[in-house]
Formats: sequence, C-alpha cells, structure tokens
Amino acid sequence: MEYLIEIDKTLFYFINIKLQTPFFDWLMPFITNFGNFKIIIIIGAIPFFILGRRKERIFLGLLIASILIADFIAVQFFKNFFMRVRPCNALPDVHLLVGCTGSYSFLSAHAVNITIFAALTSYKYRFLIIPSIITAAAVCFSRVYVGVHYPFDVLGGALVGALISIGIIYLDSRYLKRFYNSK
Repeated sequence: MEYLIEIDKTLFYFINIKLQTPFFDWLMPFITNFGNFKIIIIIGAIPFFILGRRKERIFLGLLIASILIADFIAVQFFKNFFMRVRPCNALPDVHLLVGCTGSYSFLSAHAVNITIFAALTSYKYRFLIIPSIITAAAVCFSRVYVGVHYPFDVLGGALVGALISIGIIYLDSRYLKRFYNSK
C-alpha cells in the first residue's frame, strides 16, 4: 500500500509542478470549478425539458438524480471512510491554484460526477462522445493540476462514476425504455 501512495505522490508532483505553464495556471482553475459546467448544463437542459419528448425529460431527470446520489455517496461514504487528507493540506510545495478545503480527498466527487455526465450523455447522444470524454478528462486532470486531489483520487472517482453509469445504462435499457413512449 505504501508503494501505491508513493506512486500517487510522484504522479501528483509531476502533474502539479512539472507540467506547470502560465496557460494551464489560467485555464485549470476555470475547468476545475464544476459550477461553470453546471451553468452550461442547466442552460443546455432547459430546451430539452421544454421542447423535448418524454424520452429526453426522463433521461435528464435520471442524469440529475444519478449525479446528486453519486455526489452524496462520494462525500458521505468514500471520503469519510478513507479519510485521506488532500495533498494541499498534506504535502509541502504544492502549487495551489484554488482554495484548499478541509474535506477529505479520496475519492474525487468531481471525477464521479463528470464521468457520470460524460458516460450517460455519450450513451444517449452518440455525437457528443468526443466532447464528453475531453470534458471529463480535463476536469479530472484539473483537480490534480490545481493541487486539491491526488491522481488516484480522480482515477477512483472516475471508476466509481463509470460503474454507476453502467448500472444506470443497464436500468435504462432493461426497465426504463418502456416509459419513453407511454403517455
């Protein structure tokens, strides 16, 4: 276990210190703030709620519920179970670009949420696969770059997000499709 922690620290310093550029120092705090994406998502979802068919409304409700539940699980279960201190609170010489909270680090709720968003959006709208993957990768990378998560925090978050997404896709394809066309 100690070996994995050392690998994680080494990867953290590589991303957080060695990959520093003025452009990334400007861009990554914007990307890491999931609130910026929430605004875009909400604005993009409004037409689907107003003009969309029942299928789109059910999907958006499922997506929102999945992210809210996953966020709660990430924070209440994983973070409080593992109690891993954030690198910005535990390591010296962290290049910190955003505020460092006292909450725990493992696993990254941002990574869980953006992975669910990317996976479910790609599942329903195939033409959004590439932008969804790029967005998810950028958010996950940004969490390490700005100094608030270790790489394994975001990998763990992405894995949990992917597993939740697989479950949601299974439920959708197995049980929810019958509701799409019913009145």
